[in-house]
Amino acid sequence: MTIEETLIAKYGALLTLAQLAEILSRSTDGIRISLRTQNPWSDRINSCRLKVGRRVYFRTSRIAEYLAEE
Repeated sequence: MTIEETLIAKYGALLTLAQLAEILSRSTDGIRISLRTQNPWSDRINSCRLKVGRRVYFRTSRIAEYLAEE
């Protein structure tokens, strides 16, 4: 199984901030603070962001692409 298939099987098509933090082995608050800064890493992760109403999600397929490159 690829990274994308594994993540989609476990989390679905969209990730919450808490799920993203779990995948990256970081705290939820740490991810939230890191995504506010301007650097290549945060820009890449923020490009995967999708806002539905007041909730923020991240596209699982795009996160998997990023992890596969690293």
